[in-house]
Amino acid sequence: MNPAGLSAEAVSIMLSVFVLAALTATMMLWMYATRLPAMRRAGLDPQAAAHTADLRGKLPDSAERVADNYNHLTEAPTVFYAVALGIVVLGAADPVHVACAWTFVGLRVAHSLVQATINLVALRFMLFTLSWVALIIIIARAMITGLAP
Repeated sequence: MNPAGLSAEAVSIMLSVFVLAALTATMMLWMYATRLPAMRRAGLDPQAAAHTADLRGKLPDSAERVADNYNHLTEAPTVFYAVALGIVVLGAADPVHVACAWTFVGLRVAHSLVQATINLVALRFMLFTLSWVALIIIIARAMITGLAP
């Protein structure tokens, strides 16, 4: 059902937004599931996390990686959210935007999994860079569409 009368492409882009938001929520839950027990094991009072930078080096790497990834999901993906919504509002959603949106989301999922588990920096960097390539294509095409008469 599509009560807003959106095109199939616009709906697909909105679904990619929701999937990325769900990834962020999942990483937040994973962060709590790893950070809180790690703080207890380390004997740290919750007040020690008043400034999360103060926790650096006091928790196991596995807990820090998940928290770092959660923070990363509040950076570049916010640009994706804004641009994706703009594309839908402008009525500019098309198959290329859809493909790039899902590519961006898929690469961010892969980036999160790599960072939170094996944390191979070269692989993370490649996934990060490729996700930005997809996002830059979306941005450039959106600007062209928005500026076209």
